[in-house]
Amino acid sequence: MRKIKFKKGRKAQPNQLEYTGRHKMMESEMQLFVYDTVDFVEYEDVDIIDLKSCIIDQKTNWLNLHGLNEIEIIEAIGAFFKIDNFLLSDILNTTRRTKLEESPDTLFFNIKSMLPTENSDNINVEQISFLIKNNVLISFQEKRSDFFSHIRERIRNQSGSVRNKKADFLLYLLLDAVMENFYVTIENEEDKVEELINLSKNSADPEILIRIEKHRDNFNFLKRAIIPLRDSLYAIKSLKEDEDFSVIESETFGYFSRLHQKSLELLEQIDSDMGMLESASNFFFSSQSHKMNEIMKTLTIVSAIFIPLTFIAGVYGMNFQHMPELQYKNGYYTVIGVMFVIGIIMVFYFRKRKWF
Repeated sequence: MRKIKFKKGRKAQPNQLEYTGRHKMMESEMQLFVYDTVDFVEYEDVDIIDLKSCIIDQKTNWLNLHGLNEIEIIEAIGAFFKIDNFLLSDILNTTRRTKLEESPDTLFFNIKSMLPTENSDNINVEQISFLIKNNVLISFQEKRSDFFSHIRERIRNQSGSVRNKKADFLLYLLLDAVMENFYVTIENEEDKVEELINLSKNSADPEILIRIEKHRDNFNFLKRAIIPLRDSLYAIKSLKEDEDFSVIESETFGYFSRLHQKSLELLEQIDSDMGMLESASNFFFSSQSHKMNEIMKTLTIVSAIFIPLTFIAGVYGMNFQHMPELQYKNGYYTVIGVMFVIGIIMVFYFRKRKWF
């Protein structure tokens, strides 16, 4: 049984809001979309004091925040929308796993977005949180990114059915966009694993094994991120039977079921890819073992050829006084010739037996 060791780290205080992520220098910036089937308004760099006049209850409102370093803005959003302090803490604490919190009028969801790092075997991780309350969807991103650019364009151009539906459908679209990043990351990992398999066939560099273990860690990391996501999406299904829960409309639950199915597909793909990594690792060790066996076989054949030659050299090197062959005029050339013939015969014999 593996021992569970205590790992000391910097923790956020339970009664104090503190951003624990890496993007400490990112300034907070808010963007607001207000739309329905007829009208659409987009506000850039919106301020907290402007929200009361900009948000319209009868329409769908999407408030997107980039940058979580300015705690005062997070607190102001919490106060304006009456968000519990423990949810704000979960938004700022990026070490937490994916989770789902629901109440009759509120749904909170956070998720890890992952993308491959260019020219590196590492994975970029960003926590994104979503909160729906009173037909307002608030998304919290650690930094500015283009995960949702296509959704913004669909809202602006009234493309698809996003303008015809409420904030719960918008949440589905945002979660789906984040989950697409998992596919991109897994595909990138698969390309690198295939490259490692090809390298292991032609090289004995130990760096290959180190990279194999690195990608195994990456797949395990992806798996640990997707499993709680799968559980959270499955939990949304049970909310359909809750008569007091009104945040998600009944016809929208089917879309979240699709996301749950996607999470299962991702986990199955990761299990398959980890099997490929295991095969790559086994192939590397088998290749190393085969090469070592070839070397040992060559050394053994060379040693076997020289055994009788060494014996002859040892016999005539004993320095006995009465050794008739030592008196022969051509004795040296005769012994050398016999040793040469024995070596040639043994080489032909080994070749005939296909030992090399």
